[in-house]
Amino acid sequence: MTDLHVVILAAGKGTRMKSALPKVLHQLAGRSLIEHVLTTVDQLRASSTVLVVGHGADDVKAALGHRPNLQYVTQSPQLGTGHALLQAEPVLQGKKGVVLVLYADVPLLQAGTLQRLVETHRGAKATATVLTAELADPYGYGRIVRNTKGQIERIVEERDASAAQREIREINSGIYTLALRDSGGALFDHLHQLATDNSQGEYYLTDLIAMYRQQNLGVETVCLDSAEELRGVNNRIDLADLSLTFRQRTNRSLMVSGVTLVDPATTYVDAGVKVGADTVIGPGVQLQGKTVIGTGCQIHAGCRLTDAVLGNSVVVLDRCVIVESTVGEGATLGPMAHIRPASVIGPAARVGNFVELKKTTLGRGSKANHLAYLGDATIGEGVNIGAGTITCNYDGQKKHKTVIEDDVFIGSDSQLIAPVTIGKGAYVGAGSSIAADVPAGSLAIGRGQQVIKPDWATKRRAARAAENVAKGDR
Repeated sequence: MTDLHVVILAAGKGTRMKSALPKVLHQLAGRSLIEHVLTTVDQLRASSTVLVVGHGADDVKAALGHRPNLQYVTQSPQLGTGHALLQAEPVLQGKKGVVLVLYADVPLLQAGTLQRLVETHRGAKATATVLTAELADPYGYGRIVRNTKGQIERIVEERDASAAQREIREINSGIYTLALRDSGGALFDHLHQLATDNSQGEYYLTDLIAMYRQQNLGVETVCLDSAEELRGVNNRIDLADLSLTFRQRTNRSLMVSGVTLVDPATTYVDAGVKVGADTVIGPGVQLQGKTVIGTGCQIHAGCRLTDAVLGNSVVVLDRCVIVESTVGEGATLGPMAHIRPASVIGPAARVGNFVELKKTTLGRGSKANHLAYLGDATIGEGVNIGAGTITCNYDGQKKHKTVIEDDVFIGSDSQLIAPVTIGKGAYVGAGSSIAADVPAGSLAIGRGQQVIKPDWATKRRAARAAENVAKGDR
């Protein structure tokens, strides 16, 4: 939409959050509130997007540094919504088209709703179009006051409304489409005419509607069937409520797409997650960040996956943690495995209970089934890692690499002291400490020589028994 310009109001202090963090940066389903709004705006393909910042402006800009095309204006002091939009004048002055006004703390808005609002505005050739909804309990919202013909006449804020006006159930969402130019002049000319004769002593953007009606300029409304997506965040209770709504929406969408959720009430899926059909997700699972799960996978109870990529038919057993890592098709993990960042688990590989990987590649069909730590290691195909094996990758100052080539067998309770390479097809005897490279096809045993002293234990027990008898005689 080359003639659509979006202005997002994000200057408020958010005092009811009782937080040092700006309200718009609080997280909902893995994204900040403002990022949810911007992600929706992305779908509109607007010509420009302007963010009106104020409280915590530097923090907000830093958090959105990955969006180079976002433009900022500052509202200081904050003198109301009309004053906030007026700050966009230097950026939008002289442009053509329409302005879509949004709020950074309204994260559930759908792109389809905004498209409908803009299309209605254009179809009616209106000067302003207001998004509204009807609520059984409209307390706290501005009311839509209509004339006898059913046309919107003005918007009255709750604190300025009469008793009769407070009975009105149609509410103002605060979301508008406004023409940048109309027969009466430019949008910003009208904004400069706003007054502060209200209980707050602020410049209300809602007063623009009455001004337009008095000048016989076209004002339209779009009334939503459900106000759910218009809900904003004022405090942490709202944040929790909206998080639940978002989670339910996400979970329904997954199930419709062919994903089984054993217990949707305890399944937490972030906004950026993708899950393939015929995957089964158990109770208490958290899928975070940009996690991508293939088709036909099984994610069992209590697992947490963050920025993980899983191929098809992967099985993740109970209580596993996978972070910033990739798992190949048909691999099996867990239970209670910990896959730390920059790890790659190959197809059909197995990582068992209480195994931890860090920055490690485990090749196709390789196995580490029990109680192992594999850090900074490159492990080939068909390798068996025995229980209790450790790659000793840290010397107190630097991390070092362990390389285990294809078809190697590492016996239980072995220590591989990096930097070290175990050649293809080699064997490492159980209980070994390996500090030097092992040639391909070799057997390496690095443990102390076993010493046997016959009857030592028998004699020791007899001596203790004699001591106990002597003590009892005293």
